[in-house]
Amino acid sequence: MGPLVQYFQLARMQPLPLLPTLPDPSDPPRSMSPSAVQPGYELVDFAQLPGVACPCGTARRAFADVQDWPGTIHVTEISEDAKLHYHKQLTETYYFLECDADAQMQLGDEILDVHPGMCVLIRPGTRHRAIGKMKVLIVVLPKFDSQDEWFD
Repeated sequence: MGPLVQYFQLARMQPLPLLPTLPDPSDPPRSMSPSAVQPGYELVDFAQLPGVACPCGTARRAFADVQDWPGTIHVTEISEDAKLHYHKQLTETYYFLECDADAQMQLGDEILDVHPGMCVLIRPGTRHRAIGKMKVLIVVLPKFDSQDEWFD
């Protein structure tokens, strides 16, 4: 109990209902597996998230259950045999964390060389796939929906 609440109780007054209750700094951090929820931010450890098979390889997806965030964030390990696909609703950004020397992205009919530090924004309707092994951070807006993966 904070000192302000104790003061009001000692004065036989009710504490104001709008006063925030702040966590005691000596308390251990609250956590929910696999992400910790704290006032003002969300925290996730991608190493603790389960990998999910996707057309690109294996994705670890975060923040799908966060109501006030419009998207999802994925760390995806791209396999060499990623499938050409597109989304009708989703916009994706791929930020390349790690890549083999011969890594490429197919975007429509173009094939572009990519390397760590590059980022590509992929609009709905754009057929795409990664070529070669790589690890990417993907921001998806709106929230990822597996029903919005389309193949020709």
